Amino acid sequence: MDFDFNTLIRQLIIQVPPLLFALTVHELAHGYVAWRLGDPTAKHLGRLTLNPFKHLDPLGVLAFVIMKIGWAKPVPVNPHYFRNPQRGMLLVALAGPAANVALAVVSAALIHLFVALRLPFFFLQPVVIMLAASVWINIMLAAFNCIPIPPLDGSKVLMGLLPPSAARSFAKMEPFGFLVLLALFYTGVIGWVLMPIIRFSNTLLLLK
Repeated sequence: MDFDFNTLIRQLIIQVPPLLFALTVHELAHGYVAWRLGDPTAKHLGRLTLNPFKHLDPLGVLAFVIMKIGWAKPVPVNPHYFRNPQRGMLLVALAGPAANVALAVVSAALIHLFVALRLPFFFLQPVVIMLAASVWINIMLAAFNCIPIPPLDGSKVLMGLLPPSAARSFAKMEPFGFLVLLALFYTGVIGWVLMPIIRFSNTLLLLK
């Protein structure tokens, strides 16, 4: 198949803005919940912001362009500030995927609103296409981050549910987590698990 550079550029113009916003809101949600629970680390580092450049990980954006799975620079969290560190980390971990699900729902609702209002489609078409991209991008980020492999949010949720001794043992897997994720991606396991979830959620929200 011939490489179409123009098609790639069009895809990036449509997909990169909602991706950057999705990653930004994801990390902001982590930092905000941590701050509300007593941890000022993210606030002191200027990470409680919607400025995407504060959260941007160039490698994560490049991975999205190549693999359609991306990530941002993780917000640092210090659980020692929490009254209950294990519960606090669970809530902080859940905040990111929950924010992405909320963004997906809002994006889909705006599409339905524009259609219901019968506004001029030629004027709104770029916005609607970008919102549709926002739906699947946010679903993808939420589903991907719920995988219980360090350093993804799903691993921190699992550690928040496990007994403390089991959680400490599971945390020792973190240095190898990225290698495990790469192996699962290149063997197709991640795609096999995530794609049905993304397709179903996208269909459910957009009612295709």
